[in-house]
Amino acid sequence: MGSLMEWVPLATSFIQERVHGIKKSDIIDGIANIWDLFRISFIAPILRVFVVICLIMSVMLFIERVYMSAVILYVKIFGLKPQKRYKFEEIEDDIEKGSSHYPMVLVQIPMYNEKEVYKLSIGAACGLSWPSDRIIIQVLDDSTDPMIKDLVELECQRWACKGVNIKYEIRHNRNGYKAGALKEGLKHHYVEICDLVAIFDADFTPEPDYLYKTVPYFIHNPEIGLVQARWKFVNADECIMTRIQEMSLNYHFKVEQEVGSSTYAFFGFNGTAGVWRIKALYSAGGWKDRTTVEDMDLAVRASLKGWKFVYVGDVQVKNELPSTFKAFRFQQHRWSCGPANLFRKMAMEIIRNETVNLWKKVHTIYSFFFVRKIVCHIVTFVFYCVVIPTSALVPEVYIPKWGLVYIPSIITLLNAIETPRSFYLVINWVVFENVMSMHRTKGTFIGLFEAGRVNEWVVTEKLGDALLKSKDNNGVKPAIKPSQIPLLARIRERVYAMELCVGTYIFFCACYDVAFGKYWYFIYLFAQAIAFFVTGLGYVGTRIPNSWD
Repeated sequence: MGSLMEWVPLATSFIQERVHGIKKSDIIDGIANIWDLFRISFIAPILRVFVVICLIMSVMLFIERVYMSAVILYVKIFGLKPQKRYKFEEIEDDIEKGSSHYPMVLVQIPMYNEKEVYKLSIGAACGLSWPSDRIIIQVLDDSTDPMIKDLVELECQRWACKGVNIKYEIRHNRNGYKAGALKEGLKHHYVEICDLVAIFDADFTPEPDYLYKTVPYFIHNPEIGLVQARWKFVNADECIMTRIQEMSLNYHFKVEQEVGSSTYAFFGFNGTAGVWRIKALYSAGGWKDRTTVEDMDLAVRASLKGWKFVYVGDVQVKNELPSTFKAFRFQQHRWSCGPANLFRKMAMEIIRNETVNLWKKVHTIYSFFFVRKIVCHIVTFVFYCVVIPTSALVPEVYIPKWGLVYIPSIITLLNAIETPRSFYLVINWVVFENVMSMHRTKGTFIGLFEAGRVNEWVVTEKLGDALLKSKDNNGVKPAIKPSQIPLLARIRERVYAMELCVGTYIFFCACYDVAFGKYWYFIYLFAQAIAFFVTGLGYVGTRIPNSWD
C-alpha cells in the first residue's frame, strides 16, 4: 500500500511534464488536421451528391415555373378567359317557366366551433341572389361546444323565419372530419332534387351574385364537373405573415390554378368557394376521408372519370388567412402531408387509368404532384437551409452560381410579380418561406411514409373580429390575462425549439464563413438565421388572448 502511494505523485508529475511539453498550437493543429481529413474524406463526397440532387430538383422546379409563366402570358395576351373557352350565357328570368329553368342548388357550410365567423358565413350564404325555391342552405355543424352549437342553431332559425330554406344538421361524431360532414350532408332526402352543390368554409363570404357567375357554365357544358372561384383575403394587411401568405396564395390562384384550367382542364379543388355538379361528385365515388386533403382527393378522382374543371379568377370570395403562427403551422402541415399521402395512394391508379389521355396523366403525376407537392418543399429546405449552410464549412464543395443565384432569383421574381403591392417584401418572403419549408418537408415525408401525424386534422383557427375587440378599449376583455397563464405554458406556446436549433446551426455556418469562407455565403446565411430566430421566438403573426367572453 505504501509503495502505491509513493508511485501516485511520481505518475502525476510525469503526466504534468508531458502535458506542459505540448504547445497549445500543436493541439489546435492536431484538431484541425483531424477535421480536414474527416471533411475531405467523408463530408465532402456526401455533400457533393446532395448538391447534384438539389440542383436537379431546382432545374425541375425552374422549368415548371417558367412553363407556367409562359402559359399565363399566352392566356393574357390572347384574352383566353373561361367565357371564351366554354359556352357561357347569363340566366334570365322566364315569365312562362318561372324559376323552373334554374338549377336546384345546395349550399353546404361545414363548421366546427366557429364562434367568431359563423354569422358572417351563414349570412352571406342566405344572401345569395337565387330564386328562393331553387336553393337550400345546409349548415353542417360539428361543433363540440354546446354554447356555440346553440348560437349557430339560433342563427339558422333566425334566417328560416325570414323565409330562407335553411337546414341545420348535426351528427353525433366527427368521423372523417370535414369530408365526413359533407358526405353525411348529401345523404338527406331533400338533396335528391339538387343538381349542384356549392361549398363554403365557415370564414368564406361569397358575393350575392356568386351563383349567377358560376352556375351558367354547368348549364351549357355537360362535361364540366367543377367551377372554382378565387380567394380574396380580407386580413392580408394584418401583419407581415399574412402579407407573405398572400404572395404565395396569389401565385397559386393566378398561375397554378389558371394554367391547370386553361391547358388540362384539371387542377386541385380548394375545398371551398367552388360549385360541384352532384352527378360528377357521385361518379367519382363521393367524399373520402383517407387523407387530410379530401378536396384534392375528390378532384383527382373526378378528373380520372373525364370531368373538366373551370377556374374563374374574376369571381372572388372573401375569406380569412390564418394570422397566428400556430394556426399557420397546423395548416401548412395538413397542406403538405395530405398531398404527399394522396400521391402515395393514387399514383398507380392514375397510371392505370384508361379514361384520360397520357398528357393529362403526366401533368397530374409529374407537375401537379411530384414537382409542386413534393420536390418544391424538399428542395427549398434541404438546399437552402442545409446544403448551402453546410457548404460554408466545406470549401471543397462548389455550388455553381446559376444554381445558387440565378435560378432562385428568377423563381422568386416569377412568384412575387403576381403581388406587385408586396414586391418590397420579397426578401422577407424568401427567408420566411424557407423557414416554413422545414415543416412542409417534414409533413411531406410523413405523408409519403404514412408516419405518425399523417391523418392529423386541426381546424384552422379563425379570429374574425376578435383582434378588433382586443384593440377596442370598450370591447370585450380577455377572460384570461397573460399574467394568469403559467410561465412554462407561455414559453411552450411561444418558443419553437426546431426553428431555434436550425437557426443556431445556420448562424454558426455564417460565422464560420466570415472567418474562413471564400464564397460569401454569410450574406444570405445571416438573414436566414435571423428569420429562424424571429420565428422560433414567436415574433411572427398576430397574438391575441386565448379566450374571450
